Amino acid sequence: MSLRVGIVGLPNVGKSTLFKALTRKAVDINNYPFCTIEPNIGIVEVPDGRLGKLAAFSQTKKIVPAVVEFVDIAGLVKGASEGEGLGNKFLANIREVDAIIEVVRVFQNDEIIHVHNKIDPLSDIEVINTELILADLETVAKRKLKTAKETRTGNKEAIAELALLEKIGSELEAGRLARGVVSALVDEAERGIARGLQLLTTKPFLYAYNVSDIDAALPSALEEKPHVKLDIKIEEELIDLSPEEAAEMGLVSHLPDLIRRAYTLLGLMTYFTTGEMETRAWTIRQGSTAPEAGAAIHGDFEEKFIRAEVIHWEKLLEAGSYAIARERGWVQLEGKEYIVQDGDVIVFKV
Repeated sequence: MSLRVGIVGLPNVGKSTLFKALTRKAVDINNYPFCTIEPNIGIVEVPDGRLGKLAAFSQTKKIVPAVVEFVDIAGLVKGASEGEGLGNKFLANIREVDAIIEVVRVFQNDEIIHVHNKIDPLSDIEVINTELILADLETVAKRKLKTAKETRTGNKEAIAELALLEKIGSELEAGRLARGVVSALVDEAERGIARGLQLLTTKPFLYAYNVSDIDAALPSALEEKPHVKLDIKIEEELIDLSPEEAAEMGLVSHLPDLIRRAYTLLGLMTYFTTGEMETRAWTIRQGSTAPEAGAAIHGDFEEKFIRAEVIHWEKLLEAGSYAIARERGWVQLEGKEYIVQDGDVIVFKV
């Protein structure tokens, strides 16, 4: 399952440094605006302590973790929706990702240029949100012109679509992200229309606050937004340190929290298969049925699905073996309607 998280933000807020720390790739992090032009792409392992425990249980020869794909996107400036800076490229790149992590500079450092020559996290967030809203307003306006022509023939679908476009447009014109309107839709036809628009402001957001003191309190207006706090400079320093050296210096990475939050932000969850040859974390969408989960392994597992043996990973370890787990009735036989839970260990029968 290939889903991407875009790392966005104003120039010089720490985006590319964060990407480097996440992916251990050497990318250009020079101290000037627009050093990232083409998006860098990296695959990042999702930290999951359950894998090692299951591997030890099965005496596994190979461990395969879940992963998240991160994209480092060019910095955005005010006026991007009108082509300022690398605006058009930014908007095109962000349209291709499935969720957004917005890096926001909170730290003070006179030696690092801020594109607006002041440190104002809320203003920075507003700049990016405004540009995304303006880009979406343009998308909606173009679609309304086309749809309005179709309504003249009395086309009921076009009339319903135009009403939805008006609703979304009103939300955007009020300076609010379209996500609120779209997430509340229950009609599948309307949801399909909204998906087809590919609006930027419907994508799930997580804010990464780049701070110089992890323990320092944030202003309430920042605290109330979905966020993680990172000292990105320390994360960069940790790249060249062994775990032992980091522990000796008292340095702790907060990237695992960011990666796990990004995974969840994409609407993803994990189930496991485990055996002597391999213990693997399989990535599926939250709410997947057992056959849909099987498709992550092979298409035949969905098409030819008969049933699945399911046990939660903790119960399997508690039992100590599959045989004991079966004796205790902890291994359940599930059919096509079963909704897979995060942490299930599954054996598919096809």
